[in-house]
This record gives sequence, structure tokens and C-alpha cells, in this order.
Amino acid sequence: MIFEVTADAYGRYMGRFSEPLAGRFADLLQLRQGRHALDVGCGPGALTAVLTEHLGAGAVAAVDVSESFVAAVRTRLPGVDVRRAAAEHLPFDDAEFDVAAAELVVHFMTDAVAGLTEMARVTRPGGLVAACVWDYGGGRGPLTAFWRAARDLDPDVADESDRAGTRVGQLAEMFAAAGLRDVQSSELAVTVTYPTFEAWWEPLTLGVGATAKYMAGLDDARLAALRARCAAQLPPSPFEITAVAWSAVGVAG
Repeated sequence: MIFEVTADAYGRYMGRFSEPLAGRFADLLQLRQGRHALDVGCGPGALTAVLTEHLGAGAVAAVDVSESFVAAVRTRLPGVDVRRAAAEHLPFDDAEFDVAAAELVVHFMTDAVAGLTEMARVTRPGGLVAACVWDYGGGRGPLTAFWRAARDLDPDVADESDRAGTRVGQLAEMFAAAGLRDVQSSELAVTVTYPTFEAWWEPLTLGVGATAKYMAGLDDARLAALRARCAAQLPPSPFEITAVAWSAVGVAG
């Protein structure tokens, strides 16, 4: 999936979760001075920023398929090597990095195993390849309340629970298929507080992701029904949402 939206829209849509998740994810990457890291599917740069804080801009590269995100990260993090590219075709030499990581990206890859194989190719032998994906299959993603409400109104709705890596054990299986070894799996949790229902709902109206695609197909009456159903799904304001991501880290070579 290509997110041809502004970095600000994506940030308001997912940034409350992806930015704190980036810090937890980075804790798994054994980052230290002298290492070089690649952020695959960088989006507006949540993980790229954390990598830069640890390693310095000159030791970090990033790729994304969305031109708006590439431009935003170049502006946000000058000195980082940011390129437009897909995970399945990384524009780097073999064994160029010590770490290659993908935050909330594997489930959007056209071919997840091919993307992970490319990440392994550009990582030196003994280096780390890592990925994390929301637990949409287990109903613990940040948008679970939305998709539950949508299914109440439309049992045949195509939510994100069938995407690659969104169910228990899938990331580890794909890592093994990509030739990575000593794969370690874990869960990463993020809790976000919303002051009002409107603060939760408004980012969903910005035209981002699968939720926007679904909402675009609804007439006014069904959209209103969806909004009301979402409000009924959530606790009284203020409320918290805890989202859980599956993570996997494997060794290249």
C-alpha cells in the first residue's frame, strides 16, 4: 500500500501509537555508536528519528514508497540518506548495514518474504533484521474498535486481520522463510489516552489507510451509523487504548 497523504495526516492518524512504539522497538535493535541502520518503510520518520538519536544522522538510511513521506523525512532529519524505494527492491549494496528494521510495514509489503529477504541481503552477516506489526489478527491493534463497529454493520467487511504478520507466530515464520536465524519474538504494547471521542474519530476522517478506503464507500447515513457504533464501542471520555504489536528479530547470514 502506498500512502499518498501528507506526513501530518498520517502522523495524526497513527503517530500517537507509532512514535512511542518506535522507542520500544528500537530497544530490541542493539543500537550503539559505530553501527549503521536502515529504516524500511519509514513513513514520516518515527523510527528514523529514534535511530538518528542513537547513531547520528550519517549512520542512518531510510526508504519509503510514498514521495510525501520521503520529502518529510528529508526535511525533518537532514543528513539521513532517505530514498524512495520499496522493501522488495532496496537500493543498497549487500551487507551495507548492521541493522535493518521495519516498523508497521511488513503487512503492507507486496511480498513480505521478498521484502524481508532484501532486508537480510543488505545486512552484514551477524547483523540484525527486525520488524513489528500490530496484532490485528488478535484484535489488539489501535483500530480494533473501528473494525469491530464496521463488522457489526457489515459482517463481510475486509478489515486488516488477514494481512501478513498480524497473527501470532506469522512474523517468525516469514523470518525463517527469508533465511534469518535465531529469531526471537515478543510483544510491544503502547497505551494512548484520548480526552474525547472526537479526538479519536477526527484522525479517521483524514483519508489515510484502510479505514479511509472503507469509509469512502459509505453514504452519509451509513457513515453516521458507523460513527455512532464506534462511540458505543469505546469507554466514556477520557479513555485509554492499549495497542499491542508482534515483533521479531533475526540474525542475517
